[in-house]
Amino acid sequence: MHRIFAILILSCWSVSGWSDVIETSVGKIQLSQVVKGLDTPWAIGILPDNSFIVTERDGELLYVAEGEAKRVKGVPKVAANGQGGLLDVTIARNFSQTRELFLTFSKPQRGGAGTAVAVARFSESGDRLTNLRIIFEAVPGGSGGRHFGSRVVEAEDGSLFITIGDRGDRPAAQDRSNHLGKVIRINRDGSVPRDNPFVDNPDVRPEIWSFGHRNPQGANLDQQGRLWVSEHGAKGGDEVNLIRPGANYGWPVISYGVHYSGQKIGEGTSKPGMEQPKHYWDPSIAPSGLLVYSGKLWPKWKGDLFVGSLKFDYIARLSGNPLREVERIKGPETERVRDIVEASDGSIWFISVGQGAVYRMSRL
Repeated sequence: MHRIFAILILSCWSVSGWSDVIETSVGKIQLSQVVKGLDTPWAIGILPDNSFIVTERDGELLYVAEGEAKRVKGVPKVAANGQGGLLDVTIARNFSQTRELFLTFSKPQRGGAGTAVAVARFSESGDRLTNLRIIFEAVPGGSGGRHFGSRVVEAEDGSLFITIGDRGDRPAAQDRSNHLGKVIRINRDGSVPRDNPFVDNPDVRPEIWSFGHRNPQGANLDQQGRLWVSEHGAKGGDEVNLIRPGANYGWPVISYGVHYSGQKIGEGTSKPGMEQPKHYWDPSIAPSGLLVYSGKLWPKWKGDLFVGSLKFDYIARLSGNPLREVERIKGPETERVRDIVEASDGSIWFISVGQGAVYRMSRL
């Protein structure tokens, strides 16, 4: 049993506990710690009443409300190995009516594990999941603990985008007969939308929305409803991509990185028929968690992308056309930023794996 330490959160969003003031490009903002003592936290889901849920990779799901953090029962069994475990959580758009949430996790399978998506109802008491159903399971699974992805994003029409890594099998990302190295799109019941790009091709998995990805661990919609994804390169070549249906994002045929051995990857940095990233990092920052900001609290940041760095311990702000990194929000609190989300009031929340904590950025 993990020991969980919660900082009191009041209904007016003031925090009884640790807070600080940091300097940014929009001036001074307040940085507050809202929960600490977490064990490898992976994702945050903020509920309509401003309470929130946190996943821990070893399989724990925590609910934080009114100064208390408690364990949620009914979580699916996970294969907690390497990068695998209990991963993303997304609150359904119609949560107020359905109380549904979506989880991604590494599901135990014969010979290993695979990325899976479940939907469940969150109890009124906040202590358990009920009516849990697995609505998607990547094919094939595999041994090893690398490159599961995995973010789940609900589009405005209720369909779900799920990012899936290549599981260390590089050629699989170009093979459309499997789900590895892909962004997929399904309906909330797990069925396939009729307007998916390959739905009428019998040689392609119908759930595939885009392919040629390595390990996408950040995803979010912009104000136009377009999907943006951040993904890990090898040694160099971390990318931010604007996802188009049916598009090929190149891995492992093209990349701006090299193998960890120093050897060249594929055929170079470009090839006809393959997409170019909107931004790439070299050296790698290990991006995980991506937010396209609404501008609600800080209008100057409207439409900007915020991406967490696991390697260099900062939050990157990207802006402009062409897209480029224009600011680094950095401090002890940004140690290994895994997830970054926006609350309904426009505040920005992020997970620091290094600190075992969740932080909230808000106006003074």
